[in-house]
Amino acid sequence: MVSLQMASIVLLALLASFARAIDNNPLQDFCVAVPDLQAAVFAVNGKACKNPNLVNADDFYKAAGFNTPVGGVNLTSVGLVTKLLDVNQFPGLNTMGLSIGRIDFEPNGLIPLHTHPRGSEVVYVLEGTVYVGFVSSNPLNGQKNKLFSKILNPGDAFVFPVGLVHFLYNVGRTNALVFAAFSSQNPGFVSLANSAFGSDPPISQDVLTKAFRLDKQVIDYLQSQIWPFI
Repeated sequence: MVSLQMASIVLLALLASFARAIDNNPLQDFCVAVPDLQAAVFAVNGKACKNPNLVNADDFYKAAGFNTPVGGVNLTSVGLVTKLLDVNQFPGLNTMGLSIGRIDFEPNGLIPLHTHPRGSEVVYVLEGTVYVGFVSSNPLNGQKNKLFSKILNPGDAFVFPVGLVHFLYNVGRTNALVFAAFSSQNPGFVSLANSAFGSDPPISQDVLTKAFRLDKQVIDYLQSQIWPFI
């Protein structure tokens, strides 16, 4: 029989793992982030909180310009423009556990294989035809990782679970417009290609040749490309 002490340790470990899986739950109505620590009263999720007595409606408002791609990050190498509104651009999102993005795709525009380590994502297509998908984590029974994919049209939505590898690809002949919402104020972005072939300092070619089962000349070529790719 499992002892009470052992059961307590297991329970604490489980609670700790759940706590790390998502953004911390707020313990107050709001925590508007401020850069000036002298103006703050306490810190939550790594962001200092504005004195609640000084908070006003403007702290929860952001003229983000999400009705246009103008002002977004133009990633010409993959054919898209992105706008992300997270806690770093919108201090009122601090402790809210959410952020939002806009992606404008050219024909054949692609968000390559990547993950968001701190948040799930739901995407909604407003314009165009977009092929999306994510891959399951490694199964325990030796089977292949499973791909879950769909072709999305205007009005369609799709969810990417937190931490899993996924992609979005405009397969239509016209531009596409997608909005994304995340279950984190700072979901993060990990590009598989950048991580493997564009790190600083670079990963050992011996490691990469074994990991990807590629010739060293291929690895050398991939590492010689201009990074980050996205």
